[in-house]
Amino acid sequence: MHADLNGGGVELTIDNNGVGAVTFGHPASNSLPGTILEALANTIDRASGDSNCKVIVLKSWGDRAFCAGASFDELMAIENEDEGLEFFSGFSKVILAMRRSPKFIICRVQGKAVGGGVGIAAAADYAFATSYASVKLSELAIGIGPFVVGPAVERKMGTSAFTALAIDAATWYDAKWAQQQGLYAQVFDDAASMDAAIGGLAQRLAASNPEAMAQLKAVFWTGTEHWESLLPERAAISGRLVLSDFTREAINRFKGA
Repeated sequence: MHADLNGGGVELTIDNNGVGAVTFGHPASNSLPGTILEALANTIDRASGDSNCKVIVLKSWGDRAFCAGASFDELMAIENEDEGLEFFSGFSKVILAMRRSPKFIICRVQGKAVGGGVGIAAAADYAFATSYASVKLSELAIGIGPFVVGPAVERKMGTSAFTALAIDAATWYDAKWAQQQGLYAQVFDDAASMDAAIGGLAQRLAASNPEAMAQLKAVFWTGTEHWESLLPERAAISGRLVLSDFTREAINRFKGA
């Protein structure tokens, strides 16, 4: 278990059937500080390299918020481009860990996803959700943009849906819309039904041929090899924008709203 001083954490458990559960969380609606994002990326890498783990289920704490993006307090504290790059690289590290994993990653989205949370759901190989799992890319509303998560969201949902989310940064798009656009494979009315379906698929995959799954995952992700350099470049864009007077004022208005 990795934990930070504010009570957040990341945990990996692998059951006897080879299903690895990576669970993350933070008391602030699962908005994740850099320490948690670093631990999450490292934990996905660890599960990916563990021969006892056949498939990964990625999930978060609580009932209504899957992930509210990165820590707003840390965003407010950025003072230079280096700090900006480090901050916005948090979710890029998680997405890249998901991309390079040879294991299928199933994502459990029990509630709302914002910004980086949408990116995590998009980077999963298969995502389950409840009807409460609305999505929003709120970055433009605070003077930046969904640059880091954009490649993952556009790959999964297409340019049209990504554009709609990125431009209409104040609107929640519901889970059914997200399913229609390809973000979620299945949507359930309640978490219990979703968990039963996740358990069934995870067990079937854990009993499948690991080499076949690894080769299939490589096929799924063909054409994303350049992300290892693209995502850090995108993080640098946001790292520069966040220092502008326009963005500082937008963040202050957003925080005071």
